[in-house]
Amino acid sequence: MQNGQHAHDVKMAARKVNVFYGEKQALKEIDLDIEANAVTALIGPSGCGKSTFLRSLNRMNDTVRGCRVEGDIKLDTLDIYDTKVDVVQLRARVGMVFQKPNPFPKSIYENVAYGPRIHGLAENKDELDLIVEKSLKQAGLWKEVGDRLAEAGTGLSGGQQQRLCIARALAVSPEVILMDEPCSALDPIATAHIEELIDELRQNYTIVIVTHSMQQAARVSQRTAFFHLGILVESGDTKTIFTNPSDERTQGYITGRFG
Repeated sequence: MQNGQHAHDVKMAARKVNVFYGEKQALKEIDLDIEANAVTALIGPSGCGKSTFLRSLNRMNDTVRGCRVEGDIKLDTLDIYDTKVDVVQLRARVGMVFQKPNPFPKSIYENVAYGPRIHGLAENKDELDLIVEKSLKQAGLWKEVGDRLAEAGTGLSGGQQQRLCIARALAVSPEVILMDEPCSALDPIATAHIEELIDELRQNYTIVIVTHSMQQAARVSQRTAFFHLGILVESGDTKTIFTNPSDERTQGYITGRFG
C-alpha cells in the first residue's frame, strides 16, 4: 500500500531492551515495534514483565530506585533514553493511564487544565476552556460533567474517574497513550465504556495496553505481544496470536493451561 500512511507505520520501536531492578533482570532482549494508530495489547502471566516494558516506553522506570534500562527505544526518530531528552516533554508525547484511577484532588476542570498549563499550550482562558472541553469530549465524559466542571474530580464514579484520567492525558496532545490495566478496578459497564473509548481513540493515537484479560485484548487490540518470564515470546496480528500462535507457550497461556 503506497498511499502515504500505510498500514504498518512504526510509532515506537524497542530493540534489545533489558531492564534490571538491582541485580534482578526483569526483561531480556525485547524487540518490539509499536504500530501507529493501532492498539497493541501486552499480555502474559503476572510478573512476566509486561508492565515493566510499558513503563520503559515513557521512562516511568526512571522513578524506580535501582532500575536500569539497556538497549534502544525510539519514538519516531527520537532515542528516548538519550541523556539530552527532556523527560517531561517525553511524557507529554507518551501519556500514561494507570490501573487505579488517580485524579488530582482538584476540580474536574483543573484536572484536565493542569497539563496544558504546565506546557503553555493555551494563550488565555478561552483557549484553555476549549482544550478542556475537547479533551473531555474525546474521553466521552463531557455530556456527564460539562455542567459541573467546578466539582471535585474525586467525587466521580470509578469509571468516570478513569475517563477523567484519560482526558487529562489527552489534554497535552500526546502521540502515544500507555494504559496499565486501565479497567481492572472497574465494573463491567464502566469497562465496556473504556473499551469503546480505546477503539475510538486509536483513529488519532497510538495505544499500548497491558491487560490481564485475554478477552479484552482480543476485543480492543489489533496487535498482541505475549510476554513470559521476562521474554517476549511472540508478537503479531491479534487474530493470528489468538487463533494460530507459533509458540506452544502462547498456545498454553491462551487456552488456559498455565498463567
